[in-house]
Amino acid sequence: MTVRTGRGAAGKVRVARLTDLAALGELSRLAQADGEGTRSLGLPVSGPPIGMFSLFRLPLGAFRPHDLLYVFERDGHIAGLLRVERESPRDDWTVVELDAVGGHDAGDVRFRLVQHLLRDGAKRGAVRFHVACADADDNVEMFMQAGFVRYGDEHVLFRGPARALPKPWTDQEAAACRIRPASSQDALALARLYATVTPVPVQRLESLRLPDWERQGREWRVPRSSLAPILRFAEVEAYVQEAVDGGRDGTQLDAFVQIGVAREDQPHYLKLLARADGDVTPVIRFALGVIADRSDRGNQLGVLAPVRTYEAPLDRRLEGESFGRIATVTLLMKETLVRVADPALVPAGVR
Repeated sequence: MTVRTGRGAAGKVRVARLTDLAALGELSRLAQADGEGTRSLGLPVSGPPIGMFSLFRLPLGAFRPHDLLYVFERDGHIAGLLRVERESPRDDWTVVELDAVGGHDAGDVRFRLVQHLLRDGAKRGAVRFHVACADADDNVEMFMQAGFVRYGDEHVLFRGPARALPKPWTDQEAAACRIRPASSQDALALARLYATVTPVPVQRLESLRLPDWERQGREWRVPRSSLAPILRFAEVEAYVQEAVDGGRDGTQLDAFVQIGVAREDQPHYLKLLARADGDVTPVIRFALGVIADRSDRGNQLGVLAPVRTYEAPLDRRLEGESFGRIATVTLLMKETLVRVADPALVPAGVR
């Protein structure tokens, strides 16, 4: 493994200024095109029909007030950038772009940016740092050296614009398949569904709480995925599929789907959670119909769907609906909190 110290990159890290945007746009374009001597996260696809730079372009409208952008400056030129999105309700920070140019020391430039991010985030009260990246260009090794933990892999599936979207369902058709809009009252049932399909170590790392599941709506990041922080949506909708018998307390859910309709020249978005023994095909077709109904441009941009490896057989169900795998990314996280055991009663001993 290559050991990064950051000392080989001469320059300084600072917060980006408005006057840097033109240079940052060009650096981002070069890095996403995988030019010689460049490094990037490799997210999530490249080439037609989805232009990589279109996912990472940097107009002012793409930034939120709580987003941050750091740059690495050398001899008056921008040699690296790091873009992070902050989730204020949870104090989680997500790295959505990390690019560098400069040939042999591009890796050191990126390592310097990550180190600066961790120091600045600790001062600002960040609880967790998230990143998803391709396992290439020493991405995973660099983040693990910076203290990140690798906890999973995610397949990115894409349904191209060549296939027409199905017609929107009627309310009667949705009700016949037990599909309805999600609400804040579903928080406990959604938490149980998440716990059913997610390994315990991942649950502990992501540390989702009931209030997180209550906040369904535009731009919300639960459940997490590699694509949600990158894409920008005109609207986000969430639906659930109720179990046939409702379970022991009548609230059990078989599936949950989050739908993001694109607001720019980017693909639409589909995120599923479903029990392995359930039939999720009606939910997928219903969700595609919602996109067809909400989007002014129909399926001209295609639909992206991230699926974690432990969520199988969701990937096969999506492939049955004309989705194809285009990339696999690695999920990493660094937690700043120190975990301690909760006080608990234990049996008294006899002396």
